[in-house]
Amino acid sequence: MHKFTKLSILWALCFFSMYSLACGREHNKKQTQAVVIAAFGTTVPEALTGILNVRDRIKLQYPNTEVRIAFTSNMIRAIWHKRQHDPDYVKTHPAVPQDILGVQGPLATIANLQDDGFTTILIQPTHVALGEEYLDLVSYVQGLSGIHTIKEKNQPFKQLVIGRPALGTMGDIHPYPQDIELVAKSLSADIDQAAKAGSALVYMGHGNDFFPSGGSYLQFADTMNHLTPQVKTYIGTVEGFPGLDYVIEQLKRDKTRKVLLKPFLTVAGDHAQNDMAGPEAESWKSILTKEGFEVTPILQGMGEVDSFADVFVHHLTELAKEHGIQLD
Repeated sequence: MHKFTKLSILWALCFFSMYSLACGREHNKKQTQAVVIAAFGTTVPEALTGILNVRDRIKLQYPNTEVRIAFTSNMIRAIWHKRQHDPDYVKTHPAVPQDILGVQGPLATIANLQDDGFTTILIQPTHVALGEEYLDLVSYVQGLSGIHTIKEKNQPFKQLVIGRPALGTMGDIHPYPQDIELVAKSLSADIDQAAKAGSALVYMGHGNDFFPSGGSYLQFADTMNHLTPQVKTYIGTVEGFPGLDYVIEQLKRDKTRKVLLKPFLTVAGDHAQNDMAGPEAESWKSILTKEGFEVTPILQGMGEVDSFADVFVHHLTELAKEHGIQLD
C-alpha cells in the first residue's frame, strides 16, 4: 500500500477514535438524571428482595438511568453499617449487595448524587400508604429543593422531586382511588392463591398510632372485594386502626374459618416474620389460631411481586412526565 495512503488511514482511525471518545464523554455528561428509591429498610437479608426487585424493575424500564437505594430508618442503617465491618457476616452473606451494607439515608444519597454531577433527581418512595414516614420524606425533599443561590448557575439542583406511595396521595392530579385500584389489580395472584386454598385473604399492614392512615387500607380492602368478590379480603395494621381485633370481628361476622395471611408490606421483614407469623403468643398467626381459625401464613413482601413493584415504576414514570423529565 502507498505510504501516503497508509498515513491517511492512520489519521482517519485516530480521528474516529478521538471523536468516539469525545462523543462518549459528551453522552456521559448528559446523564444528569438519577432516581433514589427511598425505603424504610429492613435488617432481614432475605427480605431485601422486596426492595431490590423494585430497583430491578425500574432499571428494566430505564436501563441508562442511575438508580440508588436509600433507607430512611437510622436504626436499620446503623445495623447494616456494623455488619459491613464484620468480615464473618460479609463472608456468610455473599448475596447482600455492597450498596446495602453501606446504605445511606435519603439526605446523604441525594447529596452524593449532586456531588457526582446529577442535577435532576427523582425520589420514588416504597411506602405503601400516605403516613408519617412518607410525609417526613416529603419535607426533606421540599427543604432541599427550596435552596436558592445568588447565582442560578450555583443551584445544587435543576429539579428535585418526589413521587407518591403505592396507595397514592392527596390532590386531584393523580386521584388516589385509581392508585388503590392499581394496587388491588397488581395483587390478583394473592386472590388466586387464596381461592385455590379455599381461604379468605387477610393482609397485615403497618399503620401508625399517630396518623390517621387507616382509611386507605380499608378502601383498598373494599376495592379488592368489589374487583374479586370470589375471595373475601380483610386488612388490619400493626399500629393504629384497623387493628387485628377489628379483623377478627369481621372474620367472625362472616363465619370465616380458613385464612391466608400475608404482609401488606413491600418487604417481608421483621414485622412479617415476627408480628405476623412468629411463634410468640402475641403474633397474628398465634392469636388467629387461638381464636379457632386455620391459618396459612405466606412470608412474601409485595415488592417481590413484579406486578406490585411495577406500581412504583408507574408512579415514577408519571412523576417524570409531570415535571418534563426524560428518563432513559
